[in-house]
Amino acid sequence: MTFWIITFFMAALVALMMARALVGRGAPDVTSTAEYDLQIYRDQLAEVERDVARGIIPAPDAERVRTEISRRILAADAGPRAQGTAPQRTPVVLIGALGIALIGGSFALYQWLGAPGYGDLALEDRIAFAEELRANRPDQQTAEDSLPPFPAPDDAGGEFASLMERLRETVAARPDDLQGHILLAQNEARMNNFAAAAAAQNRVMTLKNDETSAEDIATYGEYLVLAAGGYVSPEAETAFRAALARDETEGRARYYLGLMMVQTGRPDIGFRLWDQLLRRGPADAPWIDPILAQINDVSILAGVNYTIPTIGAGDAPGPTVEDMEAAAEMSAAERMEMIGGMVEGLSNRLATQGGPAQDWARLITSLGVLGNSEQALAVFENAMDVFADDPTARDIILAAGSQAGVAE
Repeated sequence: MTFWIITFFMAALVALMMARALVGRGAPDVTSTAEYDLQIYRDQLAEVERDVARGIIPAPDAERVRTEISRRILAADAGPRAQGTAPQRTPVVLIGALGIALIGGSFALYQWLGAPGYGDLALEDRIAFAEELRANRPDQQTAEDSLPPFPAPDDAGGEFASLMERLRETVAARPDDLQGHILLAQNEARMNNFAAAAAAQNRVMTLKNDETSAEDIATYGEYLVLAAGGYVSPEAETAFRAALARDETEGRARYYLGLMMVQTGRPDIGFRLWDQLLRRGPADAPWIDPILAQINDVSILAGVNYTIPTIGAGDAPGPTVEDMEAAAEMSAAERMEMIGGMVEGLSNRLATQGGPAQDWARLITSLGVLGNSEQALAVFENAMDVFADDPTARDIILAAGSQAGVAE
């Protein structure tokens, strides 16, 4: 209620100030202007008389000048009488309409753009709200049941439909046929039968057992998302986290977990995951285009003034999803302390074990961000010596040095 009271009085104050300006505005004071002109003409008449007395102007010319000035005096004196001296006033109806438009328009604009009844939440409350939203979101089956059947692709009829029926019968008769289930999952997805594709892929993982790869698990999670119309359910999230447990660089899993974060009120974490994927590349990875289509909007929700980076500029794996979630809940001081620890660990690893140019570049830019310019310069010079015979690596190091402000 306090918000609405403040909003009302602010809108009323603006309307009052504009009304006051309109009331005070009117036609110029004709009387004061005319009096000024009359005084000038009288001065001119006096000046003519002095010129005549000094013999500067002949009498006939002086008479003509007096006549012209007298005519102007009469015209100037008649102006205020004809037009009146009262300034024009803005109609009261217009002032009232302006006040209603300002106050009513402000409330209407907030109803459209704002969130009436939704209080301003502190960071801790927003995090708690997002966690509650994630914990209580619909499961996979509920999401699938809420959608109409997916239309089959144009090329799914005729001979292909017959082959699919035979494939389903064959796989049903041979439940332990791994290759058959792989083909079934792929072709069910091609037919837009994503729920059936997920079931077949689940059987693939069962048959592979310990040999199941992160890619296999991410494929299963992707089929679940497609079956739910783009919604990342708890079951799909579990699959993607399991894929990342096997391979932290699995791109599809990181993309869909970022999407899940956006869907459940944590665009800050989703943005970081997607930005990291763009920087890692490669440019032809299947998740790059979906990220590019969404990340500008997500960056606004995350409160970041964002510029699309060079795709594939660095291939360092970066922090885990769990690290990002933990960092998002830290205070600024805690976050800087965590970043400092990560930078120190990276520095020690490069000093003892070495590493690719991308890791050296990441260390240099991180030190620049932390304000450790002297250390960034020392690492930059060391890296240039390490990669003295590798022009490509030196270009990467130079770019990082320029970003950190230590390259010449």
